Amino acid sequence: MFDILMYLFENYIHSEMEVVVDHDELTNELTRAGFRHQEIQKALAWLERLADLQQMETKSYLDVAPQQSTRIYTAAEMTRLDSQSRGFLMYLENLGVLDFATREVVIDRVMELETPNFTLDDLKWVVLMVLFNVPGQEAAYDQMEGLLFEEAEGPLH
Repeated sequence: MFDILMYLFENYIHSEMEVVVDHDELTNELTRAGFRHQEIQKALAWLERLADLQQMETKSYLDVAPQQSTRIYTAAEMTRLDSQSRGFLMYLENLGVLDFATREVVIDRVMELETPNFTLDDLKWVVLMVLFNVPGQEAAYDQMEGLLFEEAEGPLH
C-alpha cells in the first residue's frame, strides 16, 4: 500500500500534474502500473481518511491539547515508530514544521499503514503527504521538503 501512496504522490501530487479525480480511472491507471486491486483500494481509503481528518468539523482532542504537552506513545505506536522516528517527530515539532495537531494526523496515518518495516524515510514521506493536505501549511511543507531532499551532513537531531 505504501508503494502506491508513494507512486501517487510522486506522479500526481508532487509533480503538480492534474490529479485524476475519477476513482475508476485512477484504479485502472494503478492497475496498469502493476499494483494489485486490493492494495489500490487500501491506498485510496488511506488517502480518503487523510482528507477526512483534514476536513473534520470537530477535532476535540486536537483543539484542546495544551501547547506544552508531552506525547506519550502507546505500545503499538512505539512498535511502529522506533526511537529514531519518534525523535524525528519531536525534532519537527521543535522546528515548527509540525504542531501537535499535524503530529497526531501523521501518527494516525502511520498507524494505518500496513508496512511491516516502517523506516524513518517512510515517516518523512508520510509527514510530507500530511503537510501537503493541510491548508495553510505551505511553509511547513516547503521546509519538510527541504529536509527530505537535501543531503544530510550529520545527524538532524
